[in-house]
Amino acid sequence: MGIQNRRAVVTGASSGIGAATVRLLRAHGWDVVGVARREDRLKALAEETGATYFVADLLKQDDVDALAAHLAETGGVSTLINNAGGAVGMDSVEASPIADWEWMFEVNVIAVKRVITALLPLLRASVAGAPTGTAVADILTVSSTAGHFAYAGGGGYNAAKFAVTSLSEVLRLELSGEPIRVLEIAPGMVKTEEFSLNRFGGDTAKAEAVYANVPDPLTAGDVATTIVTMVEMAPHISLDLVIIKPVAQSAVYKVHRGPLEVKQ
Repeated sequence: MGIQNRRAVVTGASSGIGAATVRLLRAHGWDVVGVARREDRLKALAEETGATYFVADLLKQDDVDALAAHLAETGGVSTLINNAGGAVGMDSVEASPIADWEWMFEVNVIAVKRVITALLPLLRASVAGAPTGTAVADILTVSSTAGHFAYAGGGGYNAAKFAVTSLSEVLRLELSGEPIRVLEIAPGMVKTEEFSLNRFGGDTAKAEAVYANVPDPLTAGDVATTIVTMVEMAPHISLDLVIIKPVAQSAVYKVHRGPLEVKQ
């Protein structure tokens, strides 16, 4: 295949951070393949941005295998952005349904591993033969501050995102010596159209309460800007971990509500 031009695959591209990342990468001249389950949204995004898309459920191995085959046939890939994921519920470890934990581990951990395994040969091919320091492939995973700091009610989501962080750290060690960066971005409070709504089972009031009176929570565009910065760094620079939060969020469990003011 030779050295691959900048071609990125973005999972979870149908909304939120994924869609914003597709838009910004395209604005920066990247060839982008958006991946998600909802074809109508992917098609609209493709028409808007000029990206291409592939419909896949990352919980199904056959779909991921088909994605890898499609990419191999259409030019390979140099950057993988694992963005698909999600949270369900805020129940205690004791009370939370096992089914919620199973889903969170499947979508946040197993799906990421599945995609990495399928696409690593293509990522390697994209930089095969390139002189040292002239090209690099990227595996960037969108985790969460929940993967670094525990909080009450976060049980299953914390556990899944901590696993994603560990996966990235181990993968970075295993790929040592190869021109492949393993990057992680861990967003804190990001106000998107679906994350909290999905977490609370469609309860709009609960979802809106998360962000009530919080000055300037992050937007999907803020995270996308940081993602694109990370993958556009010079080939010898690796931003292994970037934690990004709004100024109002001092910690995962400490959020200021109301105006930010200098103390007298």
